[in-house]
Amino acid sequence: MPHHRVAVVILNWNGRAFLRQFLPGIIRNSSHIADIFVIDNFSSDDSIAYLREHFPTVRIIRNESNLGFAGGYNKGLEEVENDYYIFLNSDIEVTAGWIEPLLEFMDIHSEVAACQPKILSWHQPQYFEYAGASGGFLDQWGYPFCRGRVFQVIEEDCGQYDTSIRVFWASGACMFVRKEVFRKAGGFDNDFFAHMEEIDLCWRFQHLGYEIAVVPSSRVYHIGGGTLPKQSWRKTYLNMRNNGLMLIKNLPTHRLPIVLCARLFLDLAAALKFLADGGFRNFFAVFRAHASILRQFTRTLKKRKTIKPNDKAILYRGSIVWAYFIAGKRLYSELDLRKFR
Repeated sequence: MPHHRVAVVILNWNGRAFLRQFLPGIIRNSSHIADIFVIDNFSSDDSIAYLREHFPTVRIIRNESNLGFAGGYNKGLEEVENDYYIFLNSDIEVTAGWIEPLLEFMDIHSEVAACQPKILSWHQPQYFEYAGASGGFLDQWGYPFCRGRVFQVIEEDCGQYDTSIRVFWASGACMFVRKEVFRKAGGFDNDFFAHMEEIDLCWRFQHLGYEIAVVPSSRVYHIGGGTLPKQSWRKTYLNMRNNGLMLIKNLPTHRLPIVLCARLFLDLAAALKFLADGGFRNFFAVFRAHASILRQFTRTLKKRKTIKPNDKAILYRGSIVWAYFIAGKRLYSELDLRKFR
């Protein structure tokens, strides 16, 4: 039986160094209000032995293979029965009182399936962190960005995004989720392995009639890029492939053909940019991603039947690529807020 209503659930894969660095603070700032779990994704380091020796109060769930972010959480969470889950990356430093604002918000707002805190950079604490910042959005062509981060431009946090608002996606680095809605939606998509799975999940929550929010009164600090570095060709491949699969699964039927056609050209442009910058492996990763999308196309279309896509999600009804590269809008605050609907 759960001791608390909230479970902090950390997915670990060969992350002993991060556990050693951040778990003491997580326990200190969380154990009074949450049960703490580590799901181990078949680590080959001594993470498990280290946890047992130094953190006996942490509950360990062991997966029999490395199932990636999506599959690792799905399998491990079968054993977690708390009302709320907090998915927390192992490379995050939490702060005193970080859970209370999130829990209070979710208790008040029954229409919200998931939320996130303000996510700041551990390396540069005055700046937002790339993966989440102060809430995530998706433009009408499927490109993600954040309130506080558009493409590679990361803003300094001056309190400009401290209001709680409805967003499109909450970051998988630190996401607060209702267990019953997570299970109702079918959890993460195992086929994604890693990257974009939280955006896909949040989109499916919205198809079910729920909302996603950011609660900036809670804040955490994220190292980021802990498993795959930013310039990794594998990261390019997973992001491009999963973005395509997500669009095929979730776009309303009337939008699907035009968006997929547009993305073919936009992704080709991205590939040529990689090539011009000397990123040969990233260049080929784009084509590998599209080949994988084609192989999974029929299977992904079948998923649409269970998802039943609709137009309830809060999209940016414009092009973030156009706004950034052509119109020169580098900050979230410079975007036309009337297009968020």
